[in-house]
Amino acid sequence: MQRRTFLKKSGLTSIAIATMPPVFFNGEQEYSILELMGKEDIKLYGKGINLRKQAHDAFIEMKKAAYTAGIDLKVVSSYRNFERQALIWERKYDKYTEDNGMEPLAAIDKIIEYSTIPGTSRHHWGTDVDIVDGYRKVEGNVLVPSKFEAGGPYEDFKKWMDANSEKYGFYLVYTDHPKRKGFKYEPWHYSYAPISKPMLTSFRRKNILLLLQQEDFYGSEHFTNGFIKNYVRNNILDINKDLL
Repeated sequence: MQRRTFLKKSGLTSIAIATMPPVFFNGEQEYSILELMGKEDIKLYGKGINLRKQAHDAFIEMKKAAYTAGIDLKVVSSYRNFERQALIWERKYDKYTEDNGMEPLAAIDKIIEYSTIPGTSRHHWGTDVDIVDGYRKVEGNVLVPSKFEAGGPYEDFKKWMDANSEKYGFYLVYTDHPKRKGFKYEPWHYSYAPISKPMLTSFRRKNILLLLQQEDFYGSEHFTNGFIKNYVRNNILDINKDLL
């Protein structure tokens, strides 16, 4: 399958301006566009954890506390660089279009139920982590919302995290708020707010959409200006309000 130019140049500047809310530098750290897009190597800590130092240390403290409640906080996924996210995107695009016979636009809509466009993932930042209870033996895909509900294998994990995660700086990103749009509810995805909030602020300052035009992905020829505008508004910014 031939790769395509990621974004069309026509009207791109106006989209970037329209979709990025105004923010002002107030002295906090500014992050480079390469760092925010997962294209710059960052120092990560913890075997199997792979978070920035401050986030790693907070996670370890939270993990120790969870042990006392009989819960083993197990990392399923944390840092992913740009190339890794691109592989995920293209694997899913191939699966939906080639194996399942879906039309390209339907395949793209299916992908962005849970997966981000490469370069826009919070997992690029070294602050976000997908977690389950390692003490529970679960068959198949562990990242299924129903497994975190009452009667599910991760019910106790969910209750403990609801009561304690924010004490350690970790906030659920994609909540089950009925009015929230974008990515579907992910009861496993937590973000270390002391770092991810300023990173999101820095992300919003960048004309990241202009930079994405240099990238090639399967299906990108079907991206319209309206799609990108809605994606930024709904999938990137419509998250837990405590992380904005």
